[in-house]
Parts: sequence; structure tokens; C-alpha cells
Amino acid sequence: MVLALGGLVTCRGAPTAERARVAEQAPASQTIVVALAQAPTSLDPADHRSRYAETVIRNMFDGLVTRDTRSGVHLELAEAMNWLDDTTLEATLHPGVKFHNGQELTADDVVFTFNRIIQENAIEYPEPHTSPRKGLIAPLLSVEKVDEYTVRFNFSGVWPPAMQLLVHQQIVPKGYLEEVGTRGFIEKPIGTGPFRFVEGQLDDQIVMARFADYWGGAPDLPPVGPACVEQAVFRVIPEASTRVAALLAGEVDIIQAVPADLVDRLMQSPDIQVKTAPGTQPKWMEMNVTVPPFDDVKVRQAMNYAVDKDLLIEAVYGGRAVALPGPLSPLNNFVNNALAPYPYDPDRALALLAEAGWSDSNNDGILDKEGRPFVLTIDTLDEFRSLAEALATVYREIGIDANVRFWEYSVIRPQLQACERQTYLDDWGDSAFDPVGHFEAKWHSIVEGQPYGRGNFSCYSNARVDELIVAGETEAEVARRHAIYDEAQQIVYDEAPAVFLMLPDEIEAASARVQNWEPASDSRINLHDVCLAP
Repeated sequence: MVLALGGLVTCRGAPTAERARVAEQAPASQTIVVALAQAPTSLDPADHRSRYAETVIRNMFDGLVTRDTRSGVHLELAEAMNWLDDTTLEATLHPGVKFHNGQELTADDVVFTFNRIIQENAIEYPEPHTSPRKGLIAPLLSVEKVDEYTVRFNFSGVWPPAMQLLVHQQIVPKGYLEEVGTRGFIEKPIGTGPFRFVEGQLDDQIVMARFADYWGGAPDLPPVGPACVEQAVFRVIPEASTRVAALLAGEVDIIQAVPADLVDRLMQSPDIQVKTAPGTQPKWMEMNVTVPPFDDVKVRQAMNYAVDKDLLIEAVYGGRAVALPGPLSPLNNFVNNALAPYPYDPDRALALLAEAGWSDSNNDGILDKEGRPFVLTIDTLDEFRSLAEALATVYREIGIDANVRFWEYSVIRPQLQACERQTYLDDWGDSAFDPVGHFEAKWHSIVEGQPYGRGNFSCYSNARVDELIVAGETEAEVARRHAIYDEAQQIVYDEAPAVFLMLPDEIEAASARVQNWEPASDSRINLHDVCLAP
């Protein structure tokens, strides 16, 4: 039985004459500079879990498939991909694709790439360790070479989100990496992408040059052919106001993560364009359900009803966000459309708190039966400062003694995983547009040594939800998957281990001379098609 991949183009494409003409006319001085909001953690496609690293990597490396600026998956290095049965996926490669060192891409490179990801301790620098990308393709058991341009993937079971998650795996050159080792590879990475590495440091900037022998890119995403600009530079500028100032001064051409309060300033300039894309990083305040007062579901529901999400969206994001209808992004392909965001109802919030033993009858704030105040500490990262402070103000208005405390993620994460914090305001990426990779991280019980619950900072646990999550990962029938995840979302919605807040848009800005550029929902910036006007 051969099952074709619906929605994926399997024909081979050739570079268009128009793209070739544009590339030839691009002057050598044409350099596009992108300001990153954070430093990439690595240039090794197998050794990171960072959107910023992936932005840089995707401009130097291609994958078997890629994603457009929304949720569509398209063939890239793979000329065709077909399911031979429920657990065997076969990929046929485009012939003649070259790495930046001139070597041809073959099935050996693909097998080597995925073995580095799925095998234990396959990455040897700075010490032997397992790829952090393994969790993105956990059911993959093995990869085998069929012939020079054909590879077969063997999965442990049916895995519906395979295509969406293969987007996040880029192919590396076997021969070169074995020759120079992992350390040599990350010092001078080589891929098949539209740009080749020239020089740079992760905490400063990465400089790339157009790869003249680029094979063209995804044929279903025209134009194909060499990159439009001669050089691409990714410069790390963590401070938002500094990124904005650099764009206004003409020092950079594109900036990431524009804060909503700076959008109006940028839009006043005729030399700047501001664009948005539906986001994939939902925000919520997780409540530790293992300790009072959040071990009481009525208190957790009250915390949801107490929040005017529309007000926060306007105040913090300038209206560029949507309220969350529960524990899954409203843009996820399996969101429960029967759920609506918790409405703003402070009277109901106070009533639920009263049922749980809290009262505001003395106008001294929310007190328990012994007269002790309801003290709320919102732990978070500095990047969420505006939202956290606004949320604390909302809770103070109904009588909760709310304050905010800021942390470095590396410091607070072990405490969150040990269930030692009261609340935590954060987000969790949903760039695969599928519950797998997202739902099991946040809402499955914590399982030591497994990816289940790895981001469950509310320490929430429900046996039925766990059962549904596991079932959804391997259910092939789309309608049945919807039913499974609908039930799981309803349970989490009702038990409210988090205050479900909002999904902000991705906001980016660019110089008016930047052409053919659109922000992507998964916040990766692909410069292959981007041009600069003379």
C-alpha cells in the first residue's frame, strides 16, 4: 500500500528565469541585516531548541520539507514522500543538490543526520550528549538507505504529525562532519541552504554569503533559484528599543519581536513597514495545583474569571492578540471550537472564592477564614514584564495582594519542575500546529526521564487527560483525533491549572526597501526570497 502525502507537491521544480535575473542584477553591496531578539544557542541543526537558532540555521540548511509563513508544509530536499504503510515513510531526494563545499547530497547524509538526532549520545561536543531535537521526532526508530537518493523512515507506530515536525529537522553533510568533528562543524557549518557561513559569533552576529550553486529551494514556494541578496547578516540586539532605534537609523533592515508599545512609533515613519502574523506562542499563568490555594479548582476558576483579557490585549499588545479558548492555541489544527475564553466576570470570581473559603466582606482585600490575606506571587521572566505587571494590577483590583518576581529561566526551571513555585507566567511554542509537541509537554503528568510533562509547571495531573494525550499521538483518523483532543481540552479547561490568557501576533518591522518579506507564524525568518530595492 502506498499512501501519498496530501497537500504536498511531489514534482520537481527548476529555477525560474525571473529569479535568476533578479539574483544576477543584485549588486555585490546588497547586504540585508536582521536584528535578532535573542542570541542563537547553536549553529548545529541537531543541537538546539531555540527559534532564534532555527531562524539562522534555516538560512544555511534545508530540510526534507519546509513550512510557508503559516502552517502549510511543502516538499524541499525531498522530491517525493510517501507512506508505504502506517509506520514506514519513504523519501526520494532531489538529485544534484550540493552542499556548500561542493559535495552532492545523498541518502547517506539523510541517514547520518537523523541518526545524530535519535541515537543516544550521538553528539560528541562539548561532551557526548543526546540531541535536544530527539523529542521532536520521538517515534522514529530507525532510518535506512534504499538507494543513492531514497531513504526509508521506520516509526514505532502511526504518527500523524510527522510532516509538521519534520519541518524542524535540517540535513547535514556526513562526510564533512565526520572529517572535522562536531566542534569543527559548528565553527564552520556547511549545509545546502541559500546562504553559506562566512564568519561570526553566536552572541554577536552571523555573516552569510549567497550560495551561487544553490539548487533552488522548495518548488512549491516560488520563486526558486539563488537568494536575491548577496549577503545576509543576523545581528543580536536583545533590547527592543535598541532594535527599533537601529531600524530607524538604517543600521538594520528587519527586526524581530517588536513590542506593541513601539509599533506606533515605527508606523509614523514612511521609511518603515510593520507587519504581523498570527502567533504560535500562547501565554498563560500556570498555578501550582499541589499547594493551597490553587489545590482548589474553584480558586483556579476564579483566577480565570477575574481577568479582563480584552483589556490586557489592548493595553499590553495594542489589540494585536486573541484570547485563549483554553489550553490549546486557537490556531492549532485540533483546537476545540466548542470552547470559548473564560469571560471577564469579577462577581463570579468573588463568589467562587467565597465558596472556597475566601472573603472580601471587610473591604480589607481577599482574606481566608483566619483573616490572612490572599498573597499572590507571579514568577516570570523579564520578557513578560509588561504582561505580568498588568496581570498583577488586575488581581489587586479585586483584593488579591499580587506582586511580580523576575527570574532567569535557567534558575527557576528546576524549581518549577520540582513544584516549588506558586505561579509562573510564560508561554510554550505551538509552531507545529498540532497538539503533539505541545499538549503533552504542558498538560500531561510529569514523567521522570520522558518528554511527557516537561513543561508542566502547574504540576497538573489527570489520568484521563494522560490517556487521551497518548491516544491522540497515534490515532490516524483525523475525526477521531479531534474527538480525543476535544475531550482532553474540555477537562483541562474545566480544571483550570492555568489562567488561559492570550495568543499575541508576531510583530516584525522592516525598512521600506525590503521586498518580498512576510513575517512567519513560527517566527522564523527565511531570507531566500527577500530582496532589497536599489
